[in-house]
Amino acid sequence: MAALTCFKAYDIRGELGTELNEDIAYRIGRAYGEFIHPKTIVVGGDVRLTSESLKLALANGLRDAGTDVLDIGMSGTEEIYFATFHLGIDGGIEVTASHNPMNYNGMKLVREGARPVSGDTGLRDVQRLAEANDFAPVEEGKRGSYKQISVLDAYVDHLMGYIDLNNFTKPMKLVINSGNGAAGHIIDEIEKRFKQANAPVSFIKVHHEADGNFPNGIPNPLLPECRKDTSDAVRANQADMGIAFDGDFDRCFLFDENAEFIEGYYIVGLLAEAFLKKEAGAKIIHDPRLTWNTIDVVTKAGGIPVMSKTGHAFIKERMREEDAVYGGEMSAHHYFRDFAYCDSGMIPWLLVAELLAVKGETLSGLVSERMKAFPCSGEINFKVQNAHKIIEKITDLYASKAVKRDETDGISLEFDTWRMNIRTSNTEPLLRLNIESRNESVLVNDMLEKISLLIKAPQ
Repeated sequence: MAALTCFKAYDIRGELGTELNEDIAYRIGRAYGEFIHPKTIVVGGDVRLTSESLKLALANGLRDAGTDVLDIGMSGTEEIYFATFHLGIDGGIEVTASHNPMNYNGMKLVREGARPVSGDTGLRDVQRLAEANDFAPVEEGKRGSYKQISVLDAYVDHLMGYIDLNNFTKPMKLVINSGNGAAGHIIDEIEKRFKQANAPVSFIKVHHEADGNFPNGIPNPLLPECRKDTSDAVRANQADMGIAFDGDFDRCFLFDENAEFIEGYYIVGLLAEAFLKKEAGAKIIHDPRLTWNTIDVVTKAGGIPVMSKTGHAFIKERMREEDAVYGGEMSAHHYFRDFAYCDSGMIPWLLVAELLAVKGETLSGLVSERMKAFPCSGEINFKVQNAHKIIEKITDLYASKAVKRDETDGISLEFDTWRMNIRTSNTEPLLRLNIESRNESVLVNDMLEKISLLIKAPQ
C-alpha cells in the first residue's frame, strides 16, 4: 500500500505526476464517497491546466461510489463552499493548488454545510481508503449521475447582500488584479450589479483573463514581489483602492490610494468594527499571531474578541462554537457567519469599498492610526531544520521577562511594550515570526533583528 504524500494537514496538495494524477484523483473520489456516503456532491476546479482532467477523474470516483455529481465548472474555492450550503447537499470538492507552483495541484474538501474535511475531521480516513485502493466492484445500476450546473447568479446575489449599493454615491476607482486566476468571471458579474444600480464605481482590471499558464506569474500577493503590478495600476489610474487575489480567490489583498500594501492584520480590525456596528456585542474570532490591534478595536466597539488556533479548520470550528459574526486571520483569510462560517475573498473588499463610500475617507485614513498605534513586522518566514529547538532557545531567553505567555499556537510572549508569536508552519518546513508593539515601530525593528539573529545562528 503506497503512501499518498499529497494529503496535508488541511487539504490535498501535491506535485503533478508523482504525488497527484488522475488515478489518485479517482481514488480520492472513491474514498470520499465510501467514507462520507454523500448522496449528492458538487465539484469545481480552478484555472490550472490539469484541474479539468483531475476534476473529471475525481467525479468518476465519486460516481463509482454511488454519489451524484454536480459540476459547477471553472470556479474559486468559495463558489464550492457556497454551492454546498446553498443547494443543501452533502459535500463539495474544489480542485485547486491556490498559490502553489505551476507543477502542483490539489483539492479542498467539505461536507454538508460546507464544514471542512481536514486532518481531524475525516481527511485521514479518506487518505487511508485511497491508499488501500481496495474498492468493491461497481454495482450495476448503482453508479451516480453527472450533471453540469451553475450557481453563479445565486452566489453573486449572496455577495451583494453584504453591502447596500445605495451607499455608493460618489465616484470611486477600484483596481482589481485577478492574477489570471479564477476571480475574473465573478468580478465581471459584480461590475454588472454596480452598473445596474447606477453606482459610479469604475473597475480597472489587471491580469483579468483566466489563464492556467499564468503568464504574469503565480498569483500570491502575500509575496512582496507579486504586488508590483497592482501598485503600479493604482498609481497610474489614481485609484481609491487596489485589490489583488490569489489563484482560487479565497484571499484578497488590499492596497491603499497611495499604492501601499495594507497588512491583512489591519483589515481584520476594520472589518470587525464594521460588523460590530451592525451587531453590537458580537463575538469576533482572531488568530494568535498578531492580536493587540484586533483586541483593542473589538473591545472598544463593544464586541468580544476570541482567540483561535491559526488555520481555516480551527477558525471555522471556533466560529461555530461561539456563533461569531466574523473571524479574521492576518494572512488575509476572512470568515463570515452568513457564509456558512467559511472564508471568502470577495466579501472583504466589497465591505471595505462600502466603508470608503460611507465614511468618505481614504483607505490609508481608515488604517493609518491603527498602524501607528500597533506597528507590526508582518509575518517573517525562516527556512530551518530544527524549528522546535529554536523555539525552545528563544523561549528560554525571553519567557522569564514576559508578563503573559500563551501556547494556543506556537509560543506567544507578551511584554509591556511589545509581543511576539513564533510558530512552525502547518503546511511547510518554515518557522514563522510575528512581532508587534504599542506605538513603537523602532522597537519592532530592533526586536525583529535580535530574534532573527537567534533563529539564523548555528544551532
